[in-house]
This record gives sequence, structure tokens and C-alpha cells, in this order.
Amino acid sequence: MFRSVQLLAGVLLVIGTLTSAAVAARTTVTDVRLGIHADKTRFVMEVSEKPDFRLFYLNNPYRIVIDMQELDWEVPDSKGRTSAGLVQQYRYGLFRRGTSRVVLDFKQPVKVLKQVILPPGEGKPYRFFIDIQKTSDGEFQQAVEASRNVQLASLPKETKTVAEIIKNQKHTIVVDAGHGGIDPGAIGKSGVHEKKLTLAVAQRLARILKSRGDYNVVMTRDDDTFLSLKERVNVARNVKADLFISVHADSIGRADVRGSTVYTLSETASDKEAEALASSHNKSDIIAGVDLDEQDDTVQGILIDLAQRETMNFSVKFAKYLIPEIAQSGMKLGSRSHRFAGFRVLKAPDVPSVLVELGYLSNRQDEKILKSDNGQEKLARSIAAAVDKYFGTIKP
Repeated sequence: MFRSVQLLAGVLLVIGTLTSAAVAARTTVTDVRLGIHADKTRFVMEVSEKPDFRLFYLNNPYRIVIDMQELDWEVPDSKGRTSAGLVQQYRYGLFRRGTSRVVLDFKQPVKVLKQVILPPGEGKPYRFFIDIQKTSDGEFQQAVEASRNVQLASLPKETKTVAEIIKNQKHTIVVDAGHGGIDPGAIGKSGVHEKKLTLAVAQRLARILKSRGDYNVVMTRDDDTFLSLKERVNVARNVKADLFISVHADSIGRADVRGSTVYTLSETASDKEAEALASSHNKSDIIAGVDLDEQDDTVQGILIDLAQRETMNFSVKFAKYLIPEIAQSGMKLGSRSHRFAGFRVLKAPDVPSVLVELGYLSNRQDEKILKSDNGQEKLARSIAAAVDKYFGTIKP
């Protein structure tokens, strides 16, 4: 018996050592910077291990995208927000599990002169850099076409099929945590990222709904990974969802504006603010370096379809149940609590869908509520209560 315990302890020690070694071997980014030269701009990354990468070009707007193995970033997210040389701005983060992504934005067409990985030396780790130079629009478009196969290889696979979801006469609800991975969403007064707060509330909502026993609950993401807008819509359609709830938190230039707002789909926006917000959310794929030209737009023209119009009516019905529940949670409602616009993420033609802006991260009161466990729980419970009331009037 004692020898068995010794053997078990030895095995656990070996496993622990291997796990520690695996963690230690994970690639870390320790610095990201731009170098400005007379004829070029250099983008440099310092990494602990030799990076594996693939680079491709995207247009509308001009972008260079670099995909690497999953990285730990020991550099602040704010570092790439300033313009330098040819680079308008750049961002980096997790694109999806196993893949990290860097996206560089440009106001004009550019080309990569060289791509170099320098081995460690003189106290420096591995250094990956690319030199960027101005070029013609025609040459840039040729580079986009030439790298198309590389870009296609990085596109996400289709989501799980409906066969993997057993409905058993239960209503299926898809909970969508807005943004994620390389797309942080809005940034609050304290520096908190929208993607973190939306995931926290979405996870609470999913837990509450699952505990009811009356629903099949599917989350579009349950960790800090990126999903394209098309993927989010496809999740809802593939599981034949009865309701799609997308959770967000807004930010605007006025710190005095606060409160929750529920958005539903419409061909025409209810007001300029709703139109601007939809436009901002619809750029999520651009932010993350997704090639929109290669995204099959399954929603094109669906607004004139009768099935879509019926779906929109059910969306509005759920919104009317949701608004008073949020008010009872303690979160103030916006000046117009129900608005509508052309949000791409709400365009599943056969799934009633709403987008909930829980509050404004640009307002300190709203941000405080959204960052607190108590505030997140109350908001999640208010949405769950609205779900119960809505399906109380809808047969499976």
C-alpha cells in the first residue's frame, strides 16, 4: 500500500513537472513597437519563443493581418492606439483558441518589404519584425488576391449542427456575449473592457436559465475568444433557437448619459444614435481582421421576407417584456429604452433577436454597477425574468 502511494506520488510529481514546463514554454510577447524610417515603417514584436506566423492583406479598409500561435501579452492594450509612420493604429489579442492575431490599419495602400525573425542575442529574446512601405492601390489589391488562400485558412469553421442539440420540447435560447478576443469593445472610465463585462453577465444569465430546467441554453462564447458576426448568427440558426439575446455595454462621448437600452432589428434606424451604434457594432469583423468579401452574407435582402417580418414582431414582443424587468433591477433606463437599427448580429431571419446595451461604460455610475457582482447578478436575473414571461405566452 505504501509503495502504491509512493508510485502515485511519483506519477503526480512527473505530471506536475510536465505541466509546469508546458506553462513555462508558452510564448510570451514582452514588447511591441514601431520604428519610423525615411522610406519605411518597421513593426517589431519581442517574443519569448520562436513565432510561427502567417501574414495576409485585407482591403476596405487597408489592413495587414498577422496570425501566430496563442500568445501571452505582457504589453498594455493601449500601446497600439497612437498613429506612427505609415501605421494608423494596431491591435493585438486572442482571435480564437490557439490563434493570436495582430491587425495593422493604414490610410493608404502599403506593401511588406521583408518579414524577419531574429534569434535571441545581446540580452534580447526572439524579435519578429516586418518592414512596410507605400505602394499603389493596384499592387495592394494584387497582394490581397495573392494572400486570399492564407486568409481563408484562418476563417472560423462552422458551428455545431442542430443534431448536437436535443430540444426535448424545451425552448432553446442563445446567449451572446458581445465582442471578445482581439475585439475588446468599448473601454470604460476605469479601463475595463466591454468584452469582459458582457461575458460575466452572459455566463450568469446562462446559469440562471439552465437552473430553471425549462430551457436549452447555448452560449456563442464562454471564454475570451473572437467570433465573427456571421458566426454568432449561425449559432442561433444552427441550433434552431427560439430566442437570441446579445449582451453589450455602450460608451459615448458624454459622461452624463447613462442607462440600459434594448435594440431590435429594423431596416430603418429609430434615430441617429441607434444608427451610429449599429454601424459601430457592425465593424467588429473589420476590427478583428475578417475579410468581409469572403463572408457569405446570408442575410442580404431578408428584410423584405415575410418570415423575417414575423420574427421581428416577436423580437419587439420580447423587448417589451425585458424593458420593465431591467428597470426593476436597479439599472436606470435610457431616454429611449427601446430603439431599432440594422444590427448584423440580429439578422437571423428565423430567430427572434434582441441586443441589450446594459449601460454606458462612459458613465461612472453605470460602470460601477456593471463591474459589481451584485449589479451583474441583478441584470442577469432581470433578463431571465423577461424570458420566463415571454415564453409564458409562446407555445414550444
